[in-house]
This record gives sequence, structure tokens and C-alpha cells, in this order.
Amino acid sequence: MQPPTSFRISRRAVLGTPLASAAFNAQQESGFTSLFDGKTLDQWSVRDGSETAFYVRDGEIVIHSGSGYPAWLRSHRQYENFDFRCDFHIQGWSDSGIFIHAPEHGRNTWAGMQIKIFHQQEKEPTTNAMGSIFPVVAPSKVNVRPGWNSMRILMDWPTLRVWTNDEMVQDLNVETTADLRYRLREGYLGLSSLSYPLRFRNLRVRELPSKQKWQILYNKPEDLEANWWLSEGEPNFQALGGILRADGLGHIATKEKYRDLELQLYIRGTRSHNGGLLFRSEGKGLKGKRYEIQLHDVPDSHFPTGSLYYYKRSRYPNIEDEKWFLTQLFVKGRNVVVRIDGENVLEYDNLTDLEPGYVELQAHRKGYWLEFKDVRIRRI
Repeated sequence: MQPPTSFRISRRAVLGTPLASAAFNAQQESGFTSLFDGKTLDQWSVRDGSETAFYVRDGEIVIHSGSGYPAWLRSHRQYENFDFRCDFHIQGWSDSGIFIHAPEHGRNTWAGMQIKIFHQQEKEPTTNAMGSIFPVVAPSKVNVRPGWNSMRILMDWPTLRVWTNDEMVQDLNVETTADLRYRLREGYLGLSSLSYPLRFRNLRVRELPSKQKWQILYNKPEDLEANWWLSEGEPNFQALGGILRADGLGHIATKEKYRDLELQLYIRGTRSHNGGLLFRSEGKGLKGKRYEIQLHDVPDSHFPTGSLYYYKRSRYPNIEDEKWFLTQLFVKGRNVVVRIDGENVLEYDNLTDLEPGYVELQAHRKGYWLEFKDVRIRRI
């Protein structure tokens, strides 16, 4: 028996309502978690801008036209490998993007990645077109239209695939893409504001198995004693919650040795600070064999921040006094790469000491503090 006409509601009619659409997706897509309840921004936070930069209206997340760059909306959690899906609304000139693997601090588009959202239907895609890995890799095709569009981003390192309106526009191996291979492999999801009033709905994610195995060197006070020892001098390293503060003159070293590694951490320091990151060291600070990545925020110095001391000067990074910057150190065989805030500032391929050694943190000038947080390492 058919229900009365007044109660006969089609699937299409139900999906026409944003809140109902979100509920339908949550029920029908196995393994997905909704990232938006249609009412609040409880699973998100506004970063680098006013609290009003993003708001909820009629079951949709809206970018305020007065929000201003670089405001962005950040997920509460970080993700490594995932299947992310959402709908976005294009009305007139529209410019935005979806961040993946965005850092805690720093430049989202360069430390992580941005999938560009743009209104223009281009016959010959460019690296800043709709669906690009902005501004590095052009999409195979631009598929965008006025009104509602869908986007799917599948990140399963090293594979990155992107669909717009159910058509695949990106399919690449990140590790074989020169400008992407050193990007963060874990970070936040985010929505970018360029002050155009785009709208989003049906945001959801399905997590995929992790492939990274990090060793945490410092995240909390007990990590200082568990993972480090005083290797040289009289430094003053203080465990202040999630922050490790260095002053004085001397070094601490990891309790394990490493040969090929990726070291990742956030650093900030007072004006004209001086310190370093040592690798493949003997555990004797500057008194023993070691390689040193300099931390010295003086652009005109002989070896400024990011330099491989004695061997090669860095291209000075875009850092500011007392502000956190992301630092990544990659060491493999004879090669070393230093990235700061998503930029390769040093590449060197003639390391001669290939034996495993300690990683050391250096305090080099009393009264000129440095701070470190989220210090992690993995063998490669």
C-alpha cells in the first residue's frame, strides 16, 4: 500500500535540504565520520583571523566576505591518510581552497598542500586552476559549475587522488613529484578564506591506516628525562609543559643513535638567538665529530638559520622573532635537506661521515633563549 501523496517524499527532495543531506551521508557511507553537524563549528576552529571569519547559516558553513586572508578554518584533529568529501557552492567569482596536512604553525599551502577551489571553467588547466595542487600540479581537467559542486580527496601516501563532481582530476605519486615529496605527511584539514562568501556542507572523513612510525622525543615534561641526556657544557633545558626551553651554553643528546632520519619539530627564539641541531654526532657537543644545522636568525650572518655549519650556507628562511616555525631535517646517506616553513632552504649531497650518531640540541648563548615543541624523529 502506497502512503498518501502528502507523505510521499523522494530521496531527491530529502537531499535538497542541507541538514537532511548531511544525515543521509552519515548513514549511507560506511566508515565515514561527519565533520559538521549542520548547526555549529564545534569540530573546527578559526585560525589567523576573527572568530566571525566562518559561520553557520541554514545548515552550511559560510566564509564571511570580510574575513580576510590568511584566516582559515581548521579541523580539531590531525589526519594522516584519509578519504575526505564535501560539497561547495560557487556563486560568481569564487576563490578558496581545501588544506590537507596543514601544520600547527606556518604556511599551510607550502608545509602541507592546498586543493584549489576556483570558479573558472578552463579548457587548458593551469597550476592555479580549480582542482590543482596549488600552485604546483595542474589538474587533468577542470570540472566546476555554478551552484553546488562535490569534492573528494583521497590521501593514501604516496598516492593522492582528487575528484570534482565525481570526475577524477588528480592522480599522482607524491614521492615522485619534486615539489611535494617533502611535504608533511600528517596535519589538519582546513578551509581557506580569501574573503569570497563560499559555502560548504556535507563535510565528512574516513580515516585510512597509518604508515608513519614516529618516535616522540619531546611532547611532555617526562620526555626530557626519558629521551635525552646532558652531553656537554652547562645548558639550562626546562620542560615547560609541551615546550622545551633552552638557555645557557651546552648540549643535550638523544639516548639513541640514528644514521638516516627525518627530524620534525617547531622552533621559536628570542631576537638574535643562537643554537643548533646536531646530527650523526659523537654526543660531545661541539667538542666531538658532528654535523650541525645552524639556528641563528641573523640574515647577514656567515651561517644563518638552516645552514649546514662549515659546509654550506642556507637560503635565509622567512621566520620572525618569537614566532614558531616548522623545521624538517632529512638525512639519508650523503644527502641532507633542510626545510623551514615548507621551503627547502638547504640541500647538500656530500656528507662524508656516514656512521650513526646522536641528535643534539644546542643552547649557545646565555640569555638568548630557544624553545622547541612536538619534537619527533623517524628512521628512513
